[in-house]
Amino acid sequence: MSAHLTLRARSLAVIALVVAHSLLLGPEEAPAGGGSDWQWPVAGARTVVEPFVAPAHDYGPGHRGIDIAAPDGEVRAPASGIVAFVGTVVDRPLITIDHGGGLVTTFEPVASRLRAGDAVTAGDAIGTVASGGHAPSGAVHMGLRVHGVYVDPMAMFGPVERAILLPCCAPL
Repeated sequence: MSAHLTLRARSLAVIALVVAHSLLLGPEEAPAGGGSDWQWPVAGARTVVEPFVAPAHDYGPGHRGIDIAAPDGEVRAPASGIVAFVGTVVDRPLITIDHGGGLVTTFEPVASRLRAGDAVTAGDAIGTVASGGHAPSGAVHMGLRVHGVYVDPMAMFGPVERAILLPCCAPL
């Protein structure tokens, strides 16, 4: 099996375990996350500017998160947790939230007045979009790690609606 498939399979397995764990436990026992409990970190229309692209191996190129348009510039906590880090890394400000159960999100470039150790609730403002890094102007990069493995954050926002194929052409 190729390294790309191994990493992708591992990422999918981790997401499946988190979702299954959350569904089997009652809401008071389940760790934060697991699908429908998570909220989008931006208000208004949800436009993913750049999707998640799994790397072929742990140190390979890829896009370890999603870039989301943030029209009003405000970034909100997608789920409850504890701020683990706020600071500048290389050329961009970022904030990291530990949601428990091995789930950790990072947002960049985001300027925040919060401090490590602050508690946040889903929907709380955690900062504003700043500049720096690779995300396009006016967008925020959201990364999600599950037990240290980067996975596609889209899996935390509920199921993807099924596509409905419609006839494309009138009969001749």
